[in-house]
Amino acid sequence: MTSMRHILRLEPVLTGEEHRTTSFEIFFDLVFVFALTRVISFMGQPPTPLTLVQGLILLLLLWMPWLTFAWLGNQARADVGLIRLGTLAAMAVIFVAALVIPDAWRRGNGSVDAPLTLAVAYIVFRALHLALYFYAAAENRRLRRTLRFFAITTTLAWVPLVLGAVLGGTAQTLLWAAAFAIDWNGGLIASFASGWQLRSPSHFIERHGLVVMIALGESLASVGAGSGGAVTRAPVLVAGVLGFTTAACMWWLYFENAASAAGQVLAAEPSGRRRSRMATNTYSAAHFPLIAGVIYTALGIEQVVDHLAHSRPGHAAGAPLDWTSTVALYGGVILYLAGRALFLRLSVGSAPTAQLVSIGVALVLLPVGRVLPALGSLGLITGFLVALVCYERLNPGTQTRATSRATAA
Repeated sequence: MTSMRHILRLEPVLTGEEHRTTSFEIFFDLVFVFALTRVISFMGQPPTPLTLVQGLILLLLLWMPWLTFAWLGNQARADVGLIRLGTLAAMAVIFVAALVIPDAWRRGNGSVDAPLTLAVAYIVFRALHLALYFYAAAENRRLRRTLRFFAITTTLAWVPLVLGAVLGGTAQTLLWAAAFAIDWNGGLIASFASGWQLRSPSHFIERHGLVVMIALGESLASVGAGSGGAVTRAPVLVAGVLGFTTAACMWWLYFENAASAAGQVLAAEPSGRRRSRMATNTYSAAHFPLIAGVIYTALGIEQVVDHLAHSRPGHAAGAPLDWTSTVALYGGVILYLAGRALFLRLSVGSAPTAQLVSIGVALVLLPVGRVLPALGSLGLITGFLVALVCYERLNPGTQTRATSRATAA
């Protein structure tokens, strides 16, 4: 009976300072991250410089809707009343979009026009969000003013999105990039002109941490699924262990050496526009390279597994990866490390020098990974991450300064 009353409740239930992520929001994130991992399938058929760029555009277009619902869930409970029903509808829409993502730039593979389906799904998803956010804003005049401005730029972004889906090819790539630029900059302008409202820092911090964790887990699952029947071959199993080790290192580098210090700063900031802008920069913006880094790294590992699964007798370690696959593997790690450094820079005010040096080291290793056998290339970047984790573990001073600044703040 209590559950039914929650479902039928007409007024939104606004959140408080101590609100935390609900199980319903975790369910939403699982569906959403499934869509992110489908981008791996798109970029891997086969990977080319163009598909890497197009994959980045897809990731950007997907990240924006997730952010908007993360902010909505911070304003009002996502698991109560009309917001729960609307969010369920949005989840169904994003699931449909995820199914057609591998054909986002392709036509003629079936009775469904994948690019147009993806564009329409995006529009429906964003329209649902705007309607729910206006409802959740209740009597908050400033937030409604922000939403009215944001609604204008959001709907403007739909024009190049639909045109790109209809025209296809290079025009689609350029127009979809323009659609994201309009949408993102509209959100930033609305933030500076009128301001969003961050009601619960703990919810916001937890929500972003969970999406990083789920992305790491889902990416591992997608790589495992890609190994198919070759999983019983020893080199493929070794690659699987290396892939798991890579994901574990990425988890450690974020959750043990960044998330806590940054979270303390945001939690200590008094309620107001400064706190909301800090959340926008530190979490909404800086977490995208972390997520994108996970996806590109997973694509690179998937390509290593594919090389090993189809290696010729006598070449157990696989042929060297092509440049595109190597850039995906090493570039994903570089992007992740850069995202972590940016995250700390925007939150605690600085990133330890060792973290910046690690990005340069990974760049130097990239051409080396290109000439090594596929398994050796994966082993090199995994060994680098293990060494980085060990260094930061044995030198707590790399994080002590950041933590002390967070405590002082």
